[in-house]
Amino acid sequence: MLKIYNLKDKPKYIEEVATLTQKEWGQKNLSINQFKAKVKNKILKIKSNFKNANYCKLILLDNEELVGFISIFPKDGDERTDLSPWYATMYVKEKYRGNGYSKILNDAILDEARKRNINKIYLKTDLENYYEKFGAKFLELLSTGEKLYCFEIPINEKFDY
Repeated sequence: MLKIYNLKDKPKYIEEVATLTQKEWGQKNLSINQFKAKVKNKILKIKSNFKNANYCKLILLDNEELVGFISIFPKDGDERTDLSPWYATMYVKEKYRGNGYSKILNDAILDEARKRNINKIYLKTDLENYYEKFGAKFLELLSTGEKLYCFEIPINEKFDY
């Protein structure tokens, strides 16, 4: 059975999330020890951010199996430090891709933002024509070549997932 949880309520998944995050977005070509050190640092960062009101990491579980995760970050990179918060780290494990789980994660994080009275959340990506299907509006091209998007979240809207 699929269910969304806040990672802070399911701490046994923190190491797996940190490992997948490092593999997907972290520096490549690291030694095993360097990789383990990066994962350890990500675990500490995740745990310390649980206290931040503009931070959230939701996980999608199928029974006890991690399917994917998504986050709200106070900042994401240095290109637009004037904007906050950020929609970040949407990830679905490869074996689960193509089943609509990204929509479940998307709706869950937008609903979480709504619950926190966030009416705009920003996203940067190099994906082509992906987030538009979820309602993201293109704002500008960033100096990194990534596209900047914004989700506008009506505070009274409830998402179905």
